[in-house]
Amino acid sequence: MIQPIQRVFVAGHRGMVGAAVCRRLADDAGVRVITAARSELDLTDRRSVDTFFAGEKIDTVIFAAARVGGIVANNTYPVEFLTDNVSMAVNAISSAYEHKVPRFVFLGSTCVYPRNCPQPIREESLLTGPLEQTNEAYAIAKIAGVKLCQYYRRQYGANYTSAMPTNLYGPGDNYHPENSHVLPGLIRRFHEATGQGLPSVTIWGTGTPRREFLHVDDLADALIHLVDVKGLPDWINVGTGRDLSIIELARMVASVVGFNGKILTDPSRPDGTPVKCTDVSSLSATGWQARIELADGLKQTYQAFLDESNCGSLRAV
Repeated sequence: MIQPIQRVFVAGHRGMVGAAVCRRLADDAGVRVITAARSELDLTDRRSVDTFFAGEKIDTVIFAAARVGGIVANNTYPVEFLTDNVSMAVNAISSAYEHKVPRFVFLGSTCVYPRNCPQPIREESLLTGPLEQTNEAYAIAKIAGVKLCQYYRRQYGANYTSAMPTNLYGPGDNYHPENSHVLPGLIRRFHEATGQGLPSVTIWGTGTPRREFLHVDDLADALIHLVDVKGLPDWINVGTGRDLSIIELARMVASVVGFNGKILTDPSRPDGTPVKCTDVSSLSATGWQARIELADGLKQTYQAFLDESNCGSLRAV
């Protein structure tokens, strides 16, 4: 638990991860959560970032701000995924150090690891091979942030660390029909198919790639836990250490949504990385492990999808 009294800046508080961190800290009397809307703080503008840190006495930054998307979005907008994410990371990390912010937790991603690195993925696999081409621009930007935290730590002794979460899901996810990640995309597709009485749903790719999924509330809990852990490595994986195939995931989602038709595959669509499962032994050694089982998390997430749809707050951008 973060020790009182702490002023914690949650960057990207309106995104899925940032919102989960804010929920996690809401009842902590020893923490004052600092947030800033995009209209108040443009993280791609260094002057705006410097002005923010100069005016706020921040103790800890949990940096969850990012331009994110699935395979299609990454392939379609590589310029924006690279430039926006590099700018935000460099501006925030360097400005935080210059304004004497003691603690910085940068949100990386397991997509930064090489496409064909040994499984389960260990932290030392970073930069040991070629990246997955479908998300290369985003991965390069995240690697820049991870390495910059490492360099501030090495050169200046800054207490800056990166967390590398696996595939995330949960309340507040993006359900865009093309730009979303695989799990929210499946929820939307099966939900609409059920409502329309369709006999089948076609999922992208072969269905054989294997993925690991972590509920965003578990990630938020892990990030808060890591803030106070001493002697962390420069970056640390955050996940469950358990994976399943995309076709198995599709069947689970279909069951939760109530879709009883056929599930077809479309091999003409890209699969992405063949296997991606994390080695979480470093995280486990700190005394933390995920609590939300995928079956339970899917039920909760589908209910959140329905609630967000009913109140008009569903993200689909």
